[in-house]
Amino acid sequence: MPEISRFYGIVITMYYDDHNPPHFHARYGEHKAVIAISSLRILEGKLPARVLGLIVRWASQHQTELMDNWNAALNDTPPMKIPPLK
Repeated sequence: MPEISRFYGIVITMYYDDHNPPHFHARYGEHKAVIAISSLRILEGKLPARVLGLIVRWASQHQTELMDNWNAALNDTPPMKIPPLK
């Protein structure tokens, strides 16, 4: 599962040839969640509220890149790194 970004202890990844809807995976310590790219809502899992807020802020700034990476991963092309939240 390629890592596409890392910030504040949060790791963002995408699987190759994953199922719809378009989404990414977020991990923070023992917490994990799958987050929809279009709505930025948790599809499964759970994250602390503060961490989810950081992820939503980051993802809202990078939705186009996330969709580009989703499409690349579906075609077995390595996704590009996305800059971390600053």
